[in-house]
Amino acid sequence: MNANTPVLVVVDAANVVGSVPDGWWRDRRGAAEGLRDRLASEGVPAVPGPVEIVLVVEGAARGVESVPGVRVSSAAGSGDDHIVEVVASAGDRSVLVVTADRELRRRVGELGAEVAGPRTVRP
Repeated sequence: MNANTPVLVVVDAANVVGSVPDGWWRDRRGAAEGLRDRLASEGVPAVPGPVEIVLVVEGAARGVESVPGVRVSSAAGSGDDHIVEVVASAGDRSVLVVTADRELRRRVGELGAEVAGPRTVRP
């Protein structure tokens, strides 16, 4: 792996947004856009060096647009399955998946990804 290659940070939008009971369920798309915008402006402070951020959205949040600094990837079906596909396609680069979902953490861990909880990207 090239030391200059950015860490791929894959964020489980539904899980991260759902980690705080702030009314996100009234506007799932708006909540995902807010998370996207926070990631674009703040990045991932817990990860030193350059990062490539992929925000995976599903369901009512599908169709959220990418912005500079954050690529949004809409899952056609299961967001968890889509995240596993993104991780599997990363090759030998370093990957961090941000989620609290235990089963997803297990699945991406088997592929060699590191995992971190929602507080990594959301206070």
